[in-house]
Amino acid sequence: MIKRFLQLESAGGIILFIMAIIAMIWANSPFSHWHQQFIGKFLFLINDGLMTIFFLVVGLELKRGYLEGQLSRLSTVILPFFAALGGMLIPIMIYCWINMGNISTLRGWSIPVATDIAFALGVLSLFGKRVPVALKLFLLALAIFDDIGAILIISLFYSGGISLPFLLLSACCMLVLLTLNHQAVKSLSLYILSGGLLWLCLLFAGIHPTIAGVLLAFTIPSSTDHKHSPLHKLEKALHFWVAFIIMPLFALANAGFSLQGLSFAALLQPVVLGITLGLFLGKQLGVYIFSLLLIKLKFAKLPERCSWFQLYGIALLCGIGFTMSLFLGTLSFPHEETYLTQMRLGVFMGSFLSGLLGAVVLMICFRRIVR
Repeated sequence: MIKRFLQLESAGGIILFIMAIIAMIWANSPFSHWHQQFIGKFLFLINDGLMTIFFLVVGLELKRGYLEGQLSRLSTVILPFFAALGGMLIPIMIYCWINMGNISTLRGWSIPVATDIAFALGVLSLFGKRVPVALKLFLLALAIFDDIGAILIISLFYSGGISLPFLLLSACCMLVLLTLNHQAVKSLSLYILSGGLLWLCLLFAGIHPTIAGVLLAFTIPSSTDHKHSPLHKLEKALHFWVAFIIMPLFALANAGFSLQGLSFAALLQPVVLGITLGLFLGKQLGVYIFSLLLIKLKFAKLPERCSWFQLYGIALLCGIGFTMSLFLGTLSFPHEETYLTQMRLGVFMGSFLSGLLGAVVLMICFRRIVR
């Protein structure tokens, strides 16, 4: 199951990269007005609708990881947990330091916190079987904890104008879902119907509706026969659509921006600089230093058959933010085109530098192994 997941995520990362390039070409072509029309018509559907399914799959992965896999044992969780924590705190500190005193741009503090697992695994897949399995699982677990952090940030900081009646209706929908789970109901259609109602109630309650995907995932039942459980069936059914349809559509709608009038000075704008350095510098420092401290203090061990230099390469790959960073960016600067363009440029620069240097470091590592 984990092997299939890694293969699917790696392939999805390649497709995601291609769609991001297409978005950039489209946004800077003579047909750029069609790109703007596409965004105007479908942005809400993609970012608030289809991305709920993305978060549903994330939630299913989290639950399965806890019940069955790499998140079920403390010994395998402690290192990626603290590495992820460092990889969130240091980028936030760098971004806030660069944007200190500017209330408008400080709203983007959360953008560089999360790792794009599809892109990171896509880069890692270039090295094939030379990559130790333990190293892949470390990156996977770390990205999962990153996703948990991003989900908490969205639920706590991107809700406004709360409507109490709809909040109570949301609680009722959640109660129905919990009752279905408690009664061991296995009909996925009942869960999906209740989850759809929860999405509507959260939307009108003023809470970002994508959280409905995570809440729904946590109520989908598992069983001792994991391969035939509703959780496994739903995750398997949705994973292809998320990896090859939803995330590429998200990239097409959110990754493109006009390069017209772009100058070197644009790279020094506080939003661009904060995100670029947060992803490229903050991520690698946070992941590597927190891992180093934990291992040196004997609370954890290096992943099996993994060197310190390989761990540094993985820390660099964690700076590939992309999907979640773009999503957090759209929440941080809604309807502010100038900041949205700067945000996209910062995410692109930080992710590109992290992926490039991470690939170079890992290439050096695995060449040494071959020799």
